Amino acid sequence: MMLRLFALFLVLSAALAGATKIVLIAGKPSHPPGEHEFNAGIMLLDKWLHQNKINSVVVKGGWPEDESVFDGAAALVFYMDGGKNHPIIQGDHLAKIGALMKKGVGLACLHYAVEVPSDNGGPEFLDWIGGYYETGYSTNPINQAAMQQAAPKHPISNGWKSFDARDEWYYRIRFKPEDPRLIPILTTELPKEAPRREICSWAVQRADGGRGFGFTGAHFHTNWGNPDFRRLVLNGILWTAKVKVPAGGAKSTVTEEELTQNLDPKPPKKLN
Repeated sequence: MMLRLFALFLVLSAALAGATKIVLIAGKPSHPPGEHEFNAGIMLLDKWLHQNKINSVVVKGGWPEDESVFDGAAALVFYMDGGKNHPIIQGDHLAKIGALMKKGVGLACLHYAVEVPSDNGGPEFLDWIGGYYETGYSTNPINQAAMQQAAPKHPISNGWKSFDARDEWYYRIRFKPEDPRLIPILTTELPKEAPRREICSWAVQRADGGRGFGFTGAHFHTNWGNPDFRRLVLNGILWTAKVKVPAGGAKSTVTEEELTQNLDPKPPKKLN
């Protein structure tokens, strides 16, 4: 029995060794409990990617101390606080990511990780993922909104349907004017008092051969329990890594118990 289990382990290890490598980078703890649960969210994505035979590698706490983790990666996924403290724009990190982009490595940014200053990271994000959250231009109120599938024939849209979700949906994202690469993936009608079509998730095929993906939701951890929500994100990550997205979408099973695992220790949310 032990020999059979060991043989199975070797087979699985060999399979993963030859699998596409995706690096998942989680940010430091942020916001009250249940919000910006970067570590728990990344651990779920890691679990689901392994369900899809992807050799995903998890980095916690922001920018990796050992940058060799990027070696051989087909795509990088950043899920962390952004803005002026975004790890991607610190030190020489922009140059290092830029070198990877030139090699055709994919880049996916989730929620706050799509925000960078317009004069520090903004031009690069326009090129690498097609858009970014720009302070003073973009907006981020929490909304319960009907989210519409915008590109039904795109591989990222496989296996999920339009859904309704409460999240801090960023919109009025800064995009290049008339960017022919830009493919809206998820749209909604906001703000409610003067609705217009807004893009909350998008994809681009870059000239360097790489791909970019942006998703502005995932403020609230419980939304990972929505199968349409999580399949959209997983499909986007697979597509960004140039992995063929299954016709029925990426596999992603999760239990209520798993949704409560790996949450950051945070002080209780203050009551008004």
